Amino acid sequence: MSPASDLPVSGPVRVEPMEEAALWRVMLATPKANILDLEKIQLLTRIFHTAGRTPALKAILIEGEGPNFSFGASVEEHLPDKCAEMIKAMGDLFRHILDASVPTFSVIRGQCLGGGLEVASFCHRAFAATGAKLGQPEIALGVFAPIASVILTERIGRSRAEDLCLSGRSVDADEALRIGLVDDVAEDPFAAALSYANRYLLSRSASSLRHATRAVRAGFAKRFASELDAIEEAYLNELMATHDAVEGIQSFLQKRSPQWKNA
Repeated sequence: MSPASDLPVSGPVRVEPMEEAALWRVMLATPKANILDLEKIQLLTRIFHTAGRTPALKAILIEGEGPNFSFGASVEEHLPDKCAEMIKAMGDLFRHILDASVPTFSVIRGQCLGGGLEVASFCHRAFAATGAKLGQPEIALGVFAPIASVILTERIGRSRAEDLCLSGRSVDADEALRIGLVDDVAEDPFAAALSYANRYLLSRSASSLRHATRAVRAGFAKRFASELDAIEEAYLNELMATHDAVEGIQSFLQKRSPQWKNA
């Protein structure tokens, strides 16, 4: 049995092998929000674990079914009794993405927020539709984005990463392109991503692509591992011990304004 036989072909995340299985199209398949709940995160982790054991695979495209890429991670699963499992699962996903060493593309339409933007910006190339909106709104809920705290400084620089993470604002596709948050803006971002893959990657050696992918992120991979461990610990043991972090999440779920105590 080949590793690819383990791939989900239906359900909340599905995989469509393309280009003679040299490319996988991974779809977040619960429109319109494509919320990244624990089930989806674990499915994505399994997909990247399988990718690492599929020698002929040359690229992975990740997109959201329907009008939006993703509204972000499940807010309910960030409540105090659930957040430790969610934070660990998110970290494991991104560690598996790095370990797989497969070139990844994100195909972004509509809203790409929170955990959705963490996934999209972690990819090697990001292709956005003209009407896309991208942002890290976690601060509005009284929390912060662990993965984005590491990856955005790498992708767009510290000052721009601080702008998005501290303000919680969203940017449109044009601004995202200007600051380097995405690499291309197109009417059909999937077609643009597929064209890039066909032009530049699919004629290459899959083995050599793995080595090149690992090499180009070697320094980042070490920083990511050490920084994320510390950030996850701070999130769970310091942030979630505050009144305001819990209040922000609860007020969002209860559809009311938060009552901050600044503590």
